[in-house]
Amino acid sequence: QVQMVESGGGSVQAGGSLRLSCAASAYPFYMHSCMGWFRQAPGKEREGVAGIYTGSGSTYYADSVKGRFTVSKDNAKNTLYLEMNNLKPEDTAMYYCAATSTGGNWCVPGILQLRTFANWGPGTQVTVSS
Repeated sequence: QVQMVESGGGSVQAGGSLRLSCAASAYPFYMHSCMGWFRQAPGKEREGVAGIYTGSGSTYYADSVKGRFTVSKDNAKNTLYLEMNNLKPEDTAMYYCAATSTGGNWCVPGILQLRTFANWGPGTQVTVSS
């Protein structure tokens, strides 16, 4: 099981920026697997925001965040990041990082789908005011 803890959430005004971090156990980084960022707003379903395949470093984004969010990783620190710029009130949500339990690129086609991931962090809240 992959242990993960998110940090970096907070409250910002529209147009501002935040960087989320997800400290994880080493498995996803050396086993070449998928990691992702998801978010869930009150009353809405959890949705995929961004994903990265740690084998190649290829990144994937939901249309709603393309050009504003960047997902990256630091293998030496076993940490996943989500840089969020030009934040909008509709980005307000609890943000979760996720990782698959097995290695390989089988996860890439569903990297923005909940069912791909078996391991989740507790989440960090992001609130964007207008």
